Amino acid sequence: MSVEVKIPAVGESITSGIVSVWHKKSGDFVNAGDALFTLETDKVSTEIAAETSGVLDPIVPEGQEVKIGEVVATIDDSKKAPAAKPAEKKAPAKSEAQAAAPPKEESADAKTASPARTLSPAVRRIVDEEHLDPEKISGTGPDGRLTKADALEAASKTKSKTVGDAISVPADGKQTASPTTENRESHDGRFVRKKMSPLRRKIAAQLVMAQHTAAILTTFNECDMSAVQELRAKSQEAFTKKHSVKLGFMSFFIKASVEALKTVPVVNGRIEDEDFIQNNFYDIGVAVGTERGLVVPIVRDADKKSFADLERDIANYATKAREGKLKIEDLTGGTFTISNGGVYGSLLSTPILNPPQSGILGMHKIMPRPTAVDGKVEVRPMMYLALSYDHRAIDGKEAVSFLIKVKECIEDPKKLPLDF
Repeated sequence: MSVEVKIPAVGESITSGIVSVWHKKSGDFVNAGDALFTLETDKVSTEIAAETSGVLDPIVPEGQEVKIGEVVATIDDSKKAPAAKPAEKKAPAKSEAQAAAPPKEESADAKTASPARTLSPAVRRIVDEEHLDPEKISGTGPDGRLTKADALEAASKTKSKTVGDAISVPADGKQTASPTTENRESHDGRFVRKKMSPLRRKIAAQLVMAQHTAAILTTFNECDMSAVQELRAKSQEAFTKKHSVKLGFMSFFIKASVEALKTVPVVNGRIEDEDFIQNNFYDIGVAVGTERGLVVPIVRDADKKSFADLERDIANYATKAREGKLKIEDLTGGTFTISNGGVYGSLLSTPILNPPQSGILGMHKIMPRPTAVDGKVEVRPMMYLALSYDHRAIDGKEAVSFLIKVKECIEDPKKLPLDF
């Protein structure tokens, strides 16, 4: 009988995704647990595995958006795996004369031939999506294994070549674009058209949805980073030696945000239909930029974790994001988000909400600026803070009070539960 392959629920706020890559073809025999396809959502990409063995019949093509619960393929479990080929007979032993003969020189093709490579899921996804030949990519990992960086570099070179091939220069010197290329350049070379990745399309749709469904307003403040910088510099060596991880700025802002959320609880809630849900736990999302787009892994129970625990969580998520190993459960269920545009040099911004959350804190670049201190003008390391919030649930007074509490905790870290 045929067993339906449905899109599983992959998160409380995720209702759809895109079938970006089929890892098995129509008519292939699959075993239970084999990866069938990659599902791209606005949060992460994940491989969907077969729940039973049989012959696969895909229904949905690559690149199509699908809803949670939608049938995308069937597996005929009445079909059995093809019989294994009989083992080849062992070659007879060499005669003494053959053994004594010098070995024949290998051809150049034989020398360069290598067995099929085993690829990690992250590398396999890039290879499949960019239509790369893994055997033609030089691996920099252990034993010549391909890393994600190798695959991304190869994809970049391929795209550059595609754009270059799209341009031909006839005798009259005028450029013309080839109509057969996927990435196309204008006739005069003024722009390049290329297809957006499934993940980028979902991120775009999610951001537009956030703008259309919430009354987003942003309020600003600034904080003096002197005290945190001094405390961090003073504690860094001992902290790193004790916990094997560096003390960064993000852990201070997570701690300060938790204190502010406790002071102004409404910012830690969300609107659902006609109800307002007040969260009494503190799962803080930390926005991380990757080559494939922005993801927001969640630091669970941030109020119960030490500075060292927070820094370890942040470091682990950053590594997993770079290697494409984040899971759906790493990215769902957050109550509040922090985004640090300062790492890219942003001086000021208005961050967009991460639905269904009602608030997001934007950190920015630390800049030496003149400021009034005890009636005198001094140059201090200052950071602009931005809180975007859903004005349907949060009033301006509450938003301002939240930012002031964050500012107070950063400018006087003794107000935080320091546990170095």
